[in-house]
Amino acid sequence: MARLAPLLLTSTLSALLSFVLLATAVASDYWYILEVVDSGDHSHHGGTEHLSSHSGLWRICEGQDNCMTLTDSFASAGLDVSPSVKYLLSLHRAVLVILPLSLIFIMCGWICGLLGFLAQSIPVLTFTGCYYLLGGALTLAGVSVYIHYSHQAFEETTLLYGTQHVQDVHVSFGWSLVLAWSSCVFEAVSGALLFIAARRLSVRQPPGAPHSVII
Repeated sequence: MARLAPLLLTSTLSALLSFVLLATAVASDYWYILEVVDSGDHSHHGGTEHLSSHSGLWRICEGQDNCMTLTDSFASAGLDVSPSVKYLLSLHRAVLVILPLSLIFIMCGWICGLLGFLAQSIPVLTFTGCYYLLGGALTLAGVSVYIHYSHQAFEETTLLYGTQHVQDVHVSFGWSLVLAWSSCVFEAVSGALLFIAARRLSVRQPPGAPHSVII
């Protein structure tokens, strides 16, 4: 058990870090950054900084401190809008469901991993490793859907206002998305470490021995 302790401790800390990163990402407003580049047109007093914006999953911020809540994609499901807008709303709803669900996956996996460590249970450790990998895949799916949603939203804006109105606009993804992606990596690492721990524990146990110890 002493030899497995560092491995399981690293897995636990990795899962905890994954949770903190994803929770920070979900709550922050720097998923998508829209910056209006100064093309030399000084007709707008104060420059173009007030035209730039950064947004998260729940709200968008324009300029310095002017933040507003994004349209509720769940309440807007029955609106009479174009098919492309309905598609965007469905993508946004998917992101708002998948990423918070990933947080629940991480927390439940952390509890299962702790129980597997205390009981020295090979099945529980293996199950938790699979659980973490599934949670990592879920987080990755949520990030991928958000990237697709952002591209589709920009294309819809371009079609609506014309290419000439967005030619000075530079879009990029911010540190919030990087945190979410990092959370996915740490969750996968945690699952892999649990697999290794279960494997080492199974090698140490003699044939016919029980897979767990009653606490």
